[in-house]
Amino acid sequence: MTARHAVLPSTLGPLTTLAEGDALVGLYFPGHTYPFAPGSEGPEVAAGEDPVLSAVAIQIGEYLDGERTDFDVPVRTAGGEFSERVWARLREIPYGTTITYGEIARELGGPGLAQRVGQAVGHNPISIIVPCHRVVGADGSLTGYAGGLERKRALLALEEPSAEDGARLF
Repeated sequence: MTARHAVLPSTLGPLTTLAEGDALVGLYFPGHTYPFAPGSEGPEVAAGEDPVLSAVAIQIGEYLDGERTDFDVPVRTAGGEFSERVWARLREIPYGTTITYGEIARELGGPGLAQRVGQAVGHNPISIIVPCHRVVGADGSLTGYAGGLERKRALLALEEPSAEDGARLF
């Protein structure tokens, strides 16, 4: 499969998107804690000239404009079994809601897995679309985010229900 990438402008800073074949395999912020491996991104292409990266650009733009609450671009991750289970669970977190690391750990086998859940969440290769920003600390506090806590705060604020719809996310 041919890897390629595009850099998309956004209100959160430029987003580097990586695709292989017919799927998105990475979405990274500037200064991402766990970036893609150098050389794995392939050549840069214009997002509008690539069907996968074009769809990502459109859908990310709609999401950041408050017009989209979910994504339907094909994604592919390549982690270990536990990470894949965590990332699958992240995809199930509804827009506008949060869950704790501990809750995910209990769902996947027990509270003792919370640290492993945190590691998998932190290594999520597809930020925003696989919504790791919706995972918070046990007390509801904002904890680590590979794209930075300010971006996590901005994403949660974007998804915050209106005053008539419910309580604050954070």
